[in-house]
Amino acid sequence: MQKLLDNLKKKYEQLHLGGGIDKIQKHKSKGKLTAWERIIYLLDEENPYTEIGTFAADNMYVEHGGCPNAGVVVVLGYVKNRLCVVVSNDATVKAGAWFPISGKKNLRAQEIAMENKLPIIYLVDSAGVYLPMQEEIFPDKEHFGRIFRNNAKMSAMGIPQIAAIMGSCVAGGAYLPIMSDYALIVEGTGSVFLAGSYLVKSSIGEVIDNETLGGAGTHTEISGVVDNKYPDDESCLDAIKNIIDKIGENPKAGYSKIEAKFPKSTPESIYNNLPEDRLKPYNVLSILDAIVDADSLEEYKKDYGKTIVCALARIDGWAVGIVANQREIVKAKKPGGTQEMQMGGVIYSDSADKAARFIMNCNQQKIPLVFFQDVTGFMVGSRSEHAGIIKDGAKMVNAMANSVVPKFTFITGNSYGAGNYAMCGKAYDPRLIYAWPTAQMAVMSGASAGKTLLQIQEVTLKVKGVSLSEEEKQILLNEIEDRYNEQLSPYYAAARLWVDGVIDPKDTRKIISMGIEAANQNADIPRYNVGVIQT
Repeated sequence: MQKLLDNLKKKYEQLHLGGGIDKIQKHKSKGKLTAWERIIYLLDEENPYTEIGTFAADNMYVEHGGCPNAGVVVVLGYVKNRLCVVVSNDATVKAGAWFPISGKKNLRAQEIAMENKLPIIYLVDSAGVYLPMQEEIFPDKEHFGRIFRNNAKMSAMGIPQIAAIMGSCVAGGAYLPIMSDYALIVEGTGSVFLAGSYLVKSSIGEVIDNETLGGAGTHTEISGVVDNKYPDDESCLDAIKNIIDKIGENPKAGYSKIEAKFPKSTPESIYNNLPEDRLKPYNVLSILDAIVDADSLEEYKKDYGKTIVCALARIDGWAVGIVANQREIVKAKKPGGTQEMQMGGVIYSDSADKAARFIMNCNQQKIPLVFFQDVTGFMVGSRSEHAGIIKDGAKMVNAMANSVVPKFTFITGNSYGAGNYAMCGKAYDPRLIYAWPTAQMAVMSGASAGKTLLQIQEVTLKVKGVSLSEEEKQILLNEIEDRYNEQLSPYYAAARLWVDGVIDPKDTRKIISMGIEAANQNADIPRYNVGVIQT
């Protein structure tokens, strides 16, 4: 675990360098703060924050020189004690240009603001769409234009949007700040126009410099496009703080909270209680003891459906319903008698049935749900099929998918196949979803996938009259497993925003608390309808 955490820290420190030391120095020579410096200056020093979309684009776009952190920093944090979403373009990465994953990350930030009715702050410093990849970012439903659609939707929803133009703001990107409720600009460095001076000259023959075309003076004194201008980044960010300080409160959802207690175990105990061997059993309750408030956990049907632990608890004072996979060796009653079994994160019929009932209870009682995934999937084989595992699994998925209370997901170990879905994977709209460094996500494990794909290739070759020796089979199997295992990495998932980031397990409690507080800002909770569930 320490090796994994050291690697996490190293990768995280690298992200803060953006496009590199040279690019940072060039950026700061213009009198500008970096993307992270702007965020740290804006946020309350005494309050916590969490990053959204950490490691987006990790090891992607290599042929284009890379795009660290997707060229944009997104955080959930406090400004003047008001929980906000902050989006800060990193101009040291390709001048802040938008790669396909940059668009996806910005949309994720807006999604979080819309779900929780949080103010959103845009710190704009971007050259616009990355033209060599324009076909992957420009025209589709979930591409660049969706951001401006969301600007309009959030305005109609009454969600405050504040934009600060702190660098370039070009072409379609110009709509983002101007569709916000407040648009501020920094003198000398901020500019906003539909077409820059070079394009204006080539299009209509007009010769003009960028500052006269769309600088701070032009847009505050002549066009009125921007509200106010400021001499430097700091004074502009101070103005944002003053605006946030005046915004009224929303009605609260009313999730239960009392005075917090420290957990029974230290956060660091997770490192020792979670085994390195992902087939080795452990008791998930020992992990939960380091996350939930001491003496607050109350198990639901603890002697039934033992491959999933369901429990009511409190985390930092907030009431939660916990659904967690269990990998402990226990004696369980099964068809044919009592048997000792290693519960390697497999979901059996009784576990799915229990979880579905628990999820419905939490929705009826307005209790947010937290899922801890360490799941290899649903149990297979004739005994499970005859017992109706598909029906019981569908019941659990149905109850979870139609859930109206906020859901939060943490992938702590395995996350394979339909188990990912049933335990509230990204496709099922968790408000926040993070992976621990120990996480692996795929249709199945590398070993299982390797053997399956090898069998398929053997059959294909046999049809062509080719047979493989045992040595050739092993070489091919190793190649398949190596390729597959690379895709199992939590950083592979984070790079594609299948999760909101990879975190140190000790930060789990903070993220849940902030997530529920964010969700509590939106009182519009729809009625819970589970649809058709076969009993």
